[in-house]
Amino acid sequence: MQRHQRYILRQLLGPFVLITVGLTAVIWLTQSLRFIDMIVNKGLSLSAFLYFSMLLLPTFLGVILPIALFSAILFTYNKLVIDSEVVSLRTAGLGPWSLATPAVTLATFVCVVVYAINLYFIPASYREFKSRQFIARADFSSVLLQEGVFTNLVEDVTVYVRARDSRGQLQGIFVHDSRVPAEPVTMMAERGALVRTEQGPRFVLLNGNRQEINKSRGQLSLLYFDSYALDLGQFTEDPANRWREPRERYLHELLNPTEGYDDQRNLGKFWAEAHQRIVSPLFAFALTAIALATLLGGQLNRRGQWRRILVGIAAAFVFEAIGLGLVNAVSKTQSLAPLMYVNVVLTLSIALYFIRSRLRSRRVGPAPAA
Repeated sequence: MQRHQRYILRQLLGPFVLITVGLTAVIWLTQSLRFIDMIVNKGLSLSAFLYFSMLLLPTFLGVILPIALFSAILFTYNKLVIDSEVVSLRTAGLGPWSLATPAVTLATFVCVVVYAINLYFIPASYREFKSRQFIARADFSSVLLQEGVFTNLVEDVTVYVRARDSRGQLQGIFVHDSRVPAEPVTMMAERGALVRTEQGPRFVLLNGNRQEINKSRGQLSLLYFDSYALDLGQFTEDPANRWREPRERYLHELLNPTEGYDDQRNLGKFWAEAHQRIVSPLFAFALTAIALATLLGGQLNRRGQWRRILVGIAAAFVFEAIGLGLVNAVSKTQSLAPLMYVNVVLTLSIALYFIRSRLRSRRVGPAPAA
């Protein structure tokens, strides 16, 4: 790489890093709001909140990087034009292809990074995120310890705890189980505690009673007890056996789904997710080509090229919108998958055509304006 290309690359890196950090912070903040319910209602700790949030980073970092690259190229090359640096380099005999090399180099780096994110970090981090989220939502210790709140463990099972003392014991416990409508069960106890056993979680109730109503016979059964263990294992599901969403799966798993009912029902989503992971890193090249076609080639204006920049932003928006629309379309009609690649190739071809045509017109036309 020549000296002027290294200089342009250094100029690109600063805005690229700054825009990436800024966009990541904004999106991370908006995405982390989904954990407010888990913090307020399930007692999620600050460390767990930060860990959950960090696990989400790869899911949107792969989208942010190409957009940050596009923005950095527009900013940097427009600044070079305003400062007459591009004019000086062109006067020295350097063409648009030589000036574009730093941007293409950075686009190659971004493409490789996004491939790493898409093929490994997204499924690995999102799988960990969903598993942790599943465990947190099934953590009855955080649910049952909410004082003065009626909480549904599962549908038709309601638990109420009046208070919790300094030793962690629960006071004034109420449990209502109406999963069998003809024989609802109500349990009340003075105190109790949640314990973990090898067989699963147990809710131990002390000094209470169990009431069961047989509606068909109009009969009430009442049992007083000193100690009663309520098995909570029936309310929980093994995280290892849960169905994994498309985003949690690696590429080979998306392309080779199992014969299970849930997998077969979501074949379209698997197909769309697989092709999205393959094609989205190429967005770095397509967006780079749009930015370069916008600012390199044709006559330069030191007062700025805002009209060109607005056209470039509009073209990038249309390209991204088409890409997103095709993902949704492929999830419903798998035969449309090739269009996801056509979108990238067509955008690259059009952008390169504009660069080449402007280069030819520059060779035969008047000299660029200073």
